[in-house]
Amino acid sequence: MKILLVEPNFPIPPKSKNHRDFLPVGLLKLASYHRAKRDEVKLIRGNQQFPDFYPNQVKITSLFTYWSNYVWGSVKFYKENYPKAKVIVGGIYASLMPEHCKQSGCDDVFVGVDERVEKFKPAYDLVDVDYQIVHTSRGCLRKCKFCGTWKIEPKFTSKKSIKDEICSNRVIFYDNNLLANPHITDILEELKNAKHNGRVVYSESQCGIDGRLLTPELAKLLKQARFLNPRIAWDHGYEQRYMIKKQIDMLVNAGYPAKDIYVFMIYNYEPDYYEMLKKLKQCKRWGVQIADCRYRPLKQTFDNYNPRKRQTNKEYYIHPRWTDRQIKLFRKKVRQQNIMIRHGFDHYIHELERQGARRREEKL
Repeated sequence: MKILLVEPNFPIPPKSKNHRDFLPVGLLKLASYHRAKRDEVKLIRGNQQFPDFYPNQVKITSLFTYWSNYVWGSVKFYKENYPKAKVIVGGIYASLMPEHCKQSGCDDVFVGVDERVEKFKPAYDLVDVDYQIVHTSRGCLRKCKFCGTWKIEPKFTSKKSIKDEICSNRVIFYDNNLLANPHITDILEELKNAKHNGRVVYSESQCGIDGRLLTPELAKLLKQARFLNPRIAWDHGYEQRYMIKKQIDMLVNAGYPAKDIYVFMIYNYEPDYYEMLKKLKQCKRWGVQIADCRYRPLKQTFDNYNPRKRQTNKEYYIHPRWTDRQIKLFRKKVRQQNIMIRHGFDHYIHELERQGARRREEKL
C-alpha cells in the first residue's frame, strides 16, 4: 500500500520555546509501522500533490481543537485531489471531538492512542531535528478539568526503562506527568549514565512537572541526569505559593540556578487578572521565569487571537473573569519580567528584547 502521512500547516511560532518541539511523533511511529508492513510511506506538512504518488490511505494528524480548521482544510484538499484514497484523522482534536471531526468529510476518525504502533520507534529520518521524543508513560493520575489527557489516554501506563530507545544526545519527554511514572528513579539513573555517539545525553520535558510528586532525591537525580529548564506547574490560586516555594527550593538545593527554573501558569482562567499579577510578582521575588499558557476550553474550535488589536469573544475565548485588555497586558508583563530575570536586572529594558529578537532572526 501507499500511505501519505499529513501534518496540517498549523501556525506553530518558530521562535516559541515550548511549541518548537511539537513534532508529529504519532505520524513518525505510523511511518515505522507501515514500513514494517512493506508499505510505501511519504510524510508531508501542509497540502501538496504528488504527481507520481497516489496514496491508498491519507492519515492526517490533529493538535488542538482550536486549530480544527487546519485539519478540515487538509481533509478537503486530499479528498478532492485523491478521491479514491481513504482519509483518516487522528490526534488530539480527533480524540476530544470525534463527532465534530467527522463533519470535516473524512472517511474515518481514530480516537486515542494506536496501540499497534506504540512499540515502534519514530522514523526520524523523515524529519530534520536534533532531538528525539520519548514517552515513559501514557495518561495521568490527575483529572484536571482544563486538561484532556485523561480523556484521550484514560489508562495510565508506564515503562520501566528507556535506555534501549535513546538515539540522540537530546531527549524531549512528552509525558503528561513524568514524575508519576513509578520507575522514574530508574529512568533518571539511566539518563545520568547515558551516552550517544560518545557524548552525554541531555533531556527536558514538554510539559510542566507535577511538583507535588517532587522530592529532594528526585530533584538531585533530575540535575544529575542533565535535565534542563525544569518547569513546575502552578495551576491554581495564590494560596499555593508556599507549596510552590518548597518545590523551587528543592530544585535550587539540587543545583539549578533559580533563573533556569520555570513556573508554568495558565492565565485567562479561574484565577482573575489581579490574582495572576500576585503570582507574577511572587515569581519575580523568587527569581524564576514563567512559562505561560492562555486557556482555551477543550471544545473551542477556533482561535483568532491577535495581540495587536482589540478583540471580543467572537474572535477568541475570553474567560468571564478576564477582559481582552487584561489578557494582552498579562502576557506582556510575563514577557518583560522573564527578560529581567534572565539578564539579572530589577527593571525592564526594551533594548534587551530587541537584541533577543535580532538573535532569533539571525538563527532563522
